[in-house]
Amino acid sequence: MKFTVSAVIPCFNEQGNIIPLYQELTDVMKSYPEYELLFVDDGSKDDSLEIIRSLASTDQRVHYLSLSRNFGHQHALKAGLDHASGDCVISLDADMQHPPALIPALIEKWKEGFEVVNTIRGEQKSLSKSKKITSGLFYHLVNKLSSVEIKPGVADFRLLDRKVVDALKQFNENYLFLRGLIPWLGFRQTSVSYEPAERFAGQTKYSFIRMLRFALDGITSFSNRPLYLSIGLGSVIAGLAFVYGLYALYVHLFTDAALPGWTSITASVLFIGGIQLIMLGIIGIYLGKLFIENKRRPNYIISQKNF
Repeated sequence: MKFTVSAVIPCFNEQGNIIPLYQELTDVMKSYPEYELLFVDDGSKDDSLEIIRSLASTDQRVHYLSLSRNFGHQHALKAGLDHASGDCVISLDADMQHPPALIPALIEKWKEGFEVVNTIRGEQKSLSKSKKITSGLFYHLVNKLSSVEIKPGVADFRLLDRKVVDALKQFNENYLFLRGLIPWLGFRQTSVSYEPAERFAGQTKYSFIRMLRFALDGITSFSNRPLYLSIGLGSVIAGLAFVYGLYALYVHLFTDAALPGWTSITASVLFIGGIQLIMLGIIGIYLGKLFIENKRRPNYIISQKNF
């Protein structure tokens, strides 16, 4: 069976990882005569692009896209998928935490007939307790509040059949969340577990704030349940406020007891006001997404490429 394999690698300030990753990938890919390594430079500020260009000058199977600025990991990954030419396309990060040695196992599952082969990350011992808690909370919230099921530990390290890649090319969403979009697409899917390696060089690009935004994008991209939740929560609080109002009226008309003081009133107003702001924020996220999507701007802009 003759086929072409594409590896898509988004890069952002990964100058210390590119050459070691290239060496490991070529060691694995030499078993497959037809392959390409497609690096997507996502507006790096270091020497990542120069290193990739140097590799491409000596190896014709190294291709690259250079985006005009940093568009974010998901958009860089989408750019690579849009331009990959393989019969199967494997996406992996450039930080060496997605082991290239797992690629043959992914391809074997693809040969068995699976059109999407996901990877499930095992628990990394070096992760802090807070990171583990926030990661677990992320998957719990996404699965509870969205309409797709995402397995805990699923990564953007996966194999996609050509028909799946062609389906993804039809999507031009500004708020991409591929971990949710892939299961939403359907097709025949399976998973392979792996133990993540330590980052070889550099620092993680995902701060707590970026992870929080990522979670919000995931939830609001695939479900309107938060809107219904805000309606339900607002109804409950309105009902409690109505009951409290009846109680205050009863005390005023039929008893000599003094009405509750300013402390309870202030606490009630602040609580209800806080809930209202949260609900307005949820509505604002959806309206903001509609505003951006309506502009129909491109997901990314390519500055340079070598193919």
